[in-house]
Parts: sequence; structure tokens; C-alpha cells
Amino acid sequence: MGEVRQKDKLAREVKSEMLETTPIWCRHHILDLDDFTPAEIELVLETTDAMKEVLSRSIKKVPALRGKTVITLFNESSTRTRSSFELAAKNLSADVISLSAQASSAVKGESLVDTIRTFEALGADIVVMRHSHSGAPYIAARHMQANMVNAGDGWHAHPTQALLDLYTIREHKISIKGLKVTIIGDIKHSRVARSNIWGLTAMGAEVSVCCPFTLLPAGLDIVGHHFPRVRIEPEIELALRGADVVMTLRLQHERQQSGLLPSIREYVKLYQLTEARLAQAKADAIVLHPGPVNEDIEISLAVAQGPKSVINEQITNGVAVRMALLYLLARGNRR
Repeated sequence: MGEVRQKDKLAREVKSEMLETTPIWCRHHILDLDDFTPAEIELVLETTDAMKEVLSRSIKKVPALRGKTVITLFNESSTRTRSSFELAAKNLSADVISLSAQASSAVKGESLVDTIRTFEALGADIVVMRHSHSGAPYIAARHMQANMVNAGDGWHAHPTQALLDLYTIREHKISIKGLKVTIIGDIKHSRVARSNIWGLTAMGAEVSVCCPFTLLPAGLDIVGHHFPRVRIEPEIELALRGADVVMTLRLQHERQQSGLLPSIREYVKLYQLTEARLAQAKADAIVLHPGPVNEDIEISLAVAQGPKSVINEQITNGVAVRMALLYLLARGNRR
């Protein structure tokens, strides 16, 4: 009981410290976490707490975005992210229009900017975009009055995934500051890894990355404007030692075909997260994965479905986090 009270006290102290510097929400777009302050991230996480309370009700719907129109445009196939955004918008009573690239005029040669202008002419208040080309949401955002939410662009960024990962970690660890987080997998091509590194380091976590050097972005260990410093450890056992949080990334088969890996079998041998390897982490470590999971490739089935896995919690939290972001964009911070 005393330990529980101590944890509650720590949680209150952390929240109090963050709220003293919490700004009024003034963001018009959500493109990445590279320019988010810790206070802004905390505001999103705090708002997510309220949205999780809504989702716990028998009727999971509130009128916060009634009269608002949310358009989702996905240039790439997606199940989790797209359904999560659309469910989040509907839970807030927004009108939702769902489009794919194949169903838009882009197949007839219409430019991205013209597509965005068409959306605004139709009355869009918020556009949620996933695009295969890095930077596409940034281009669109420069030409629109509506709010833009980046739902993943190329290899570049996936800010809402990173925010739901931060929320999931905070649920289990109370404070993110000082945690040792190990990210294992294809860092070079992972928009999830990039946004998580920005968010985790902003909140004070110590981030280590583990992968073959062929799957490591150039300049990742350089201090400067372009990317925060992280620890690089190619030996998985060393990377996992003492970790509070372990995140594995989906390995795409194209990496082997492009010559970046000798074989999938070799990758599994050296980098798969197994129960034996996870034992190097702390006893209360948690395991995350952005999905979809290649079971017994980047992570063993026993770990993915084991007691340390919070993968299903990530999916559930994704709806609440995206509800929070849509609410903040559409209504602003009225506290």
C-alpha cells in the first residue's frame, strides 16, 4: 500500500511540474514531434486521459466535434491507423469522409495541392493524410487553411504512433524521464522510430538503437539540429541490458531483396527479440511493437503474446490519443 501511495505522489509531482509550463494549444498542424516541447506532449497525454474515460463508458461518444468534417486520405494501405483515426473522429461526433488514393482524382493526374483545395471547398476542417512520399503532408499543409495531421509519410515521420507509444509507456512507468528505451530493428526505413526518438528524448528518456549497420540512418549519432543523440549498440544482448522499455520494429522483406541483409534467417538469428534475450532487460520491462507484427521474425510469438507485451494496449490507446489530437486541433486548449 505504501508503494502505491509513493507512486501516486510521484505521478502528481510529475504532472504538477509539467502543467506549470503547459502552453495554450496553438498548433494548427501535427506533422512530427521534432518541434514539440515536453509541455505540449504532456498536454496531449493529459487530454488522452480524458478521452480514455470517454471510451470506458457504455456509450463511447461525445459531441465535441459535432459539425466538424474530418477527411482521411490514405495513399498507402493501412488497417490500424486509418480505422483508429476514423473511430476517433466518429467518437467525437465529427462527420467523416474516407478516401484512398485510388478513389481520388490523383489517379487522373490531379496534384496533391489541388486535391487539398478540393477538400477545403467541400468544407473539410481536418485532413488526416498518409502518403508514401516523405514530406507530402508538409507540402499540403502550406496550401491549406484546414488542420493537417500526418498519419505517416514515407520513411520520415509517424507522430501519432509515437504519441500513443509515449502514452502506453507512461501508463506503465508513470514518468518517461530517465527511462532506458531500446529500439530494435530497421531504424533506417522506420518513420515510427524517427518520431519516437524525437518524442522520447524530448521527455527525457535515454534511447538506444540496435540493428545491423546497413539499417542505420547516416548521422544518427551526431549531435546537432537534425537529430537528437542516441546510443548505438549493434549487439542485441548489450542493447537490452537494463532496459525499461523495448520496442521492436517490423522488418520488411524488401530489405533483404535490396541487399541490406544477407537473409531473413540471419536477421532472426542475430536480432529477433526472444524470451532469453528479453531476460537481459529489467524484470518489469514492457515490450512494444507498432504493428503489424511479423511473428517469429523480429519478435518471437512467445514474447509478442507474453506478459510483458503491451501491443494490444497500444492499439486501444491509439484511438484515445487520436481523439485527443483531433479535439485539441479543432477546439484548442480551453482549460
